[in-house]
Amino acid sequence: MDRHLNPSVSEFVTVRGVRLHVRRWGNPDAPTLFMLHGWMDVAASFQFVVDALAGDWQVIAPDARGFGLSDWPVAERGGGHYWFQEYLADLDALVDHYAPTGEVNLVGHSMGANVVCLYAGVRPERVRRVVDLEGFGLAPSKPSQLPRRLATWLDELREPPSLRSYATLDDVAARLIKTNARLAPQRAGFLAQHWSKPDGEGGYVLLADPAHKIRGPLLYRLDEVMAVWANVRAKVLHVEATASPTLSMLAGDIPLDEFKARFSAFADWREAFIDEAGHMVHHDQPEHVAALIEGFCT
Repeated sequence: MDRHLNPSVSEFVTVRGVRLHVRRWGNPDAPTLFMLHGWMDVAASFQFVVDALAGDWQVIAPDARGFGLSDWPVAERGGGHYWFQEYLADLDALVDHYAPTGEVNLVGHSMGANVVCLYAGVRPERVRRVVDLEGFGLAPSKPSQLPRRLATWLDELREPPSLRSYATLDDVAARLIKTNARLAPQRAGFLAQHWSKPDGEGGYVLLADPAHKIRGPLLYRLDEVMAVWANVRAKVLHVEATASPTLSMLAGDIPLDEFKARFSAFADWREAFIDEAGHMVHHDQPEHVAALIEGFCT
C-alpha cells in the first residue's frame, strides 16, 4: 500500500495579507483539479487520491488559512478570526492565480466541499465540475438559537480554546487512527508528518490555529445557502460514505431523506456511495474516490 507517493511542490501565494501554502502535484500543462480539504485537515490529505489518479492531472490543493503551513491571520487586538466567507475569497484568488481564464474543476471534502459548492454558485461562469466529498451543510437554524450562540461566542473569546500537544509523531498518528479506525498505520504515519510540527519542547502540536474551535456568532441559514446552490451551472457529484455517520450526526432528529432534500436546489446533481468508508472517504477508499473524480471531470 502506498509504495509510491507522487511528489508535490510547495508554493506560497499571498492573499489579502495572508500567506497561503499551496501543494501542487503533476504537470502544470495537464488538466487541473483544485482540491480543498476539510476542517482540522491539510492539503497533504489528498496525497492518496493523487497517487490513485490514472490520468495526467495537475492537482492544486491549498492549506486553508489557519491550517497546515498557511498563515494564521491575527487581528490587531486578540487572536485569529475566521469567517466562512473568507475561504470563498481565498479560493477566488487562487483560481484567478492558477487559472486566470476558463472554467475549473473543484473537489472539496467536508468543509472544503461546502466551500466549493458555494463558490460554484457565486462564480458560476468559472466552474465546470464540482465533486463534493461528504459535504452536507448543517441543520437549519432557528432565530431562537441566536442568544445562546452569541453568549457562547463571547465566552469562548474570553477563554480561547487550545490544542493539546503529543509526545511523538507516533502519538499523532495514533490520534488520527483513533478518529478513523479504518486509517492504515502507514497512511497515518504519513499524515502525522504533515498534520503537526515540533512544539519546541520535544513534542508535537497540530498545524492548526486553535481559534478554529471558536463557534462563530452567525447562524447557518439554509435558505440562503440553497439560494446560492440554485445559481450553480456546473454538474455536481456528491460522494457519500454508505450509511454515513456524519450525515446521521448532522441530521439529528431530521429524517435523512428530508435533510438531503436540500440538494434539489442544484440544477444538475447526482450522487455516488462508497462502501467500507467513513467521513474520511479520501483516506479510506482513495482508489474509488480517484476513479469517481476522473470519470466525472475528464
